[in-house]
Amino acid sequence: MGSVPRNRSGASTYDEDKLGFGDIFTEHMLTIRYAAKNGGWQAPQIGVFMDLILHPATMVLHYGQQVFEGLKAFAGPNEGDILLFRPDMNIARFNKSCRRLCIPTLDPKLFMDQMSALIRKERDWIPRTSGTSMYVRPTIIAADPHLGVRPSHDYIFFIILSPVGAYYPEGFAPVKILVTDNYTRACRGGIGEAKTSGNYAASLLAAEEAHEEGFTQVLWLNAVDKRSIEEVGTMNIFFRINDEVITPALEGTILPGITRDSVIHHLRATGVKITERAITIDEVVAAAQNGSLKEMFGSGTAAVISPVGHFRYQGKDYTIADGGTGELAGKLFNEFMGMQTGHRPDPYGWVVNIGR
Repeated sequence: MGSVPRNRSGASTYDEDKLGFGDIFTEHMLTIRYAAKNGGWQAPQIGVFMDLILHPATMVLHYGQQVFEGLKAFAGPNEGDILLFRPDMNIARFNKSCRRLCIPTLDPKLFMDQMSALIRKERDWIPRTSGTSMYVRPTIIAADPHLGVRPSHDYIFFIILSPVGAYYPEGFAPVKILVTDNYTRACRGGIGEAKTSGNYAASLLAAEEAHEEGFTQVLWLNAVDKRSIEEVGTMNIFFRINDEVITPALEGTILPGITRDSVIHHLRATGVKITERAITIDEVVAAAQNGSLKEMFGSGTAAVISPVGHFRYQGKDYTIADGGTGELAGKLFNEFMGMQTGHRPDPYGWVVNIGR
């Protein structure tokens, strides 16, 4: 595979069978600076991975003007293949989030070309063990050293890469989630549908409390009625009630997940009834009690498909079906992982090969 990958400290190559998520970084990064007084976007630079040096008054540190994305690069079945899954949607969502945060957008072609060049440069870091990938993290931050509240004039856009394994410690095993009505994450008209750090900061306390009680993640409810289901902290959510799959509609408070969109498209194409609509926790509890809740699963870039075996709401625990991985969730996981890694047909033209 060429040069032996090493981490920043110069330690020997990582063990692909023991990869966690987000702790190992490759040797190079992409940086593009934006300076309003110098005409906007400056020349892209792929250089050595290094710390950012920021003034203590840098605006991102004080006002949270920041956007990020997450996608994966996979080693394909043929020599030289590097596969990305729907990167155009990640780029479009990144720019949409930027507009909401008053951050200048990037030209999609420049974004794609420079991201691809960085990934190709670090191709030896892409793991090949089943269930592993190269996580790609584009980020942009406000860079002005200024303490007044306004949009920044200068920005730093960068992309870093990280070889990763499964996002959840359980891997593809069913997870347990806690439904919270003590906290809220987003309201309509806010920044709930933007992929920005503030959304995740708002979720941390509830997630930590859930972890202390033995749960993997939190399922959020609508801030207004505390009944309508929105999303899990790190993924969108689906319910199979009898023969219908239901997922909350996008109404400005839910992140428009790329995997979510792909699942909806694929289910419709394969004849499965899929509905985007408001669904309440009361409806889900009733379905769990009468046995009509056949499956519950999340979708997201990091976990792809994550079956949910148990949930707790207002102190009461509910088991979905037998608590194991549902038939549909298992099928979707295998189909999407197969598509993303080039081991199954891609009937939708979603997979982009940037290698060779």
